[in-house]
Amino acid sequence: MKTIKTAVLCSGGGTNLQAIIDSAAAGALPHAELALVVGSKPGIYALERATAASIPSAVVARREHPDQAAFEAALCALLEEYEIEVIVLAGFLTVLSESFVKRYPERILNVHPSLIPSFCGDGFYGLRVHEAALEKGVKVTGATVHFVNEITDGGRIIAQKAVEVKEGDTPETLQRRVMEEAEWKLLPAALETVCKQLSE
Repeated sequence: MKTIKTAVLCSGGGTNLQAIIDSAAAGALPHAELALVVGSKPGIYALERATAASIPSAVVARREHPDQAAFEAALCALLEEYEIEVIVLAGFLTVLSESFVKRYPERILNVHPSLIPSFCGDGFYGLRVHEAALEKGVKVTGATVHFVNEITDGGRIIAQKAVEVKEGDTPETLQRRVMEEAEWKLLPAALETVCKQLSE
């Protein structure tokens, strides 16, 4: 069975990365090979998670390159070195250019902590998404896994899962529930779906 070499790009603690690692360990990602973890800066905990799982890792930091083009050239070179076919953005806070995204059409996955098209687009990331949901008074939120294109949160939706908003929720409690009930389940499952299709 063909497996699809996958890179996970992270900027922080790597909780979504851990969900993917755990799914792979449980045998739930038979078509995905976790071949590389890329950190956007040194010292982030996601890199430690990669080491603990015996996944190769590297750092490509935007601030260490003179411009976006140089940063993306370094990232592309690394991805090509590891023969990466699918990319997962797991809390990766560096915006990728249209030219980069077009190199991997419908091969870059992102998880967004709302039900797109609600609370998405430029400026909506992290706690801001949950703050906006609470301000609006929605009763249901959730998470979306989508392909990445040149429009922020604009690519084709792969999967969504709804999560109840509870009385007394804070942005922090809502963020945690969305991660536990939606993101950590949706993202590995969506990755397997995409890799299975590519392997056929």
